Amino acid sequence: MNILVIDGQGGKMGRRIVEELCARHGGNIQITAVGTNSRATESMMKGGAVRAATGENPVIVAAKQADIIIGPIGIVIADALYGEITPKMALAVAQSRAHRVLLPVNRCGNRIAGVRECTANELVENAMEMTDEIIKGTSRE
Repeated sequence: MNILVIDGQGGKMGRRIVEELCARHGGNIQITAVGTNSRATESMMKGGAVRAATGENPVIVAAKQADIIIGPIGIVIADALYGEITPKMALAVAQSRAHRVLLPVNRCGNRIAGVRECTANELVENAMEMTDEIIKGTSRE
């Protein structure tokens, strides 16, 4: 199972996701971390990602190969994350055959109706539960 984690800004959420994936699934999955900037990539590598890259083209390439893509909802919105998500990145994630686990982060001018406010830890925990269901084949999609 190839899991792509995408994050931007300082990469804190991506790092937590990578740490949780490593703790829950260890060597049973391949994690590719792609940061929209080098700081985010570095943070996810500190979280345990072995395969990592930075920028637009790595998102495009990795999205084609992923079984699951995890990141803030802004990764499917052009110019989100304060402009770090290019239109090509958003399109690549949106058109990927992968399951997408998108964290509803109400920042950067994007608000998600019907979603209660959660802490970053609660969002990551919920994303991990969804990811576990996909990996186990019990997703209610």
